[in-house]
Amino acid sequence: MSVQISGKKLEKASQEGMDAFLSVFIDAYLNVTVNKLDATTMSLLNGWQHSLLAYHYFREEVMQGGFIQLIQNGYGSYIFKNPFAKSLRIFGAEELSKIVYKAKEIYDKHQTELERDTNEEDFTAMYEQFDDFDNLEERFFEIEEECTSIIAHYIDEHLDDFGEVLS
Repeated sequence: MSVQISGKKLEKASQEGMDAFLSVFIDAYLNVTVNKLDATTMSLLNGWQHSLLAYHYFREEVMQGGFIQLIQNGYGSYIFKNPFAKSLRIFGAEELSKIVYKAKEIYDKHQTELERDTNEEDFTAMYEQFDDFDNLEERFFEIEEECTSIIAHYIDEHLDDFGEVLS
């Protein structure tokens, strides 16, 4: 199945900026997957599309609540058990790729603890317990805008990998 992207929407979004440009693709992916990642929807996207969708989830979750929130909201495996960090490197976001690899080391070492069901008090305590994520999050906050720009540029140069652009 090919994910179809409106050329008119893409052109308009390009003029609005990189966030709007990326949103055209991400919205299409969320629509195709019915905003749900599971065994039935994973095969509806190709690897490049999954990488961009992973960046969307990564960015949203880490910007709002850090790696703890990302993992507690169920995205740990999607980010750390797939070639997301490698894709970031291919996109040209090499520093972010290194951050993800370092976060993966923490995740792999403590996966069971990080993914356990928590109440609000336990969830909050995880931020102190896993403060190794703090420096990685801070660095991401510093480079997020640049990374988003790099990724948007890569996608613009490789449109066919990310969707079928309709005229």
